[in-house]
Amino acid sequence: QVQLVESGGGLVQAGGSLRLACAGSGRTLSWLAVGWFRQAPGKEREFVAAISWSGDRKHYTDSVKDRFTISRDNAKNTVYLQMNSLKPEDTAVYYCAADWLSSIVTMTSGREYKNWGQGTQVTVSS
Repeated sequence: QVQLVESGGGLVQAGGSLRLACAGSGRTLSWLAVGWFRQAPGKEREFVAAISWSGDRKHYTDSVKDRFTISRDNAKNTVYLQMNSLKPEDTAVYYCAADWLSSIVTMTSGREYKNWGQGTQVTVSS
């Protein structure tokens, strides 16, 4: 079991940037795929981005492509989500998740992850 803690959320104006971090403890994240998901009030949780254990494969939902970048530093047991050009519609609680996943289908599906963090709030004002 791996424990995940998100950080880096906050309030930012539209067009601004934030970098979220997902820190793992209890076991290494090095061999796990990590995904970022978000849930806005009154909406279902949705996939945002995912990165393979090696970092060589990254997947993004269309609405964040060219604005968000997922990366990982296995030495720090941390995965990052750099969010640029933020929009009010990016407002949500952002969660990271980790598991032994390898295909694009499983890495982009919230149902496949068993390890989840508590979430961090991102609010983008217009």
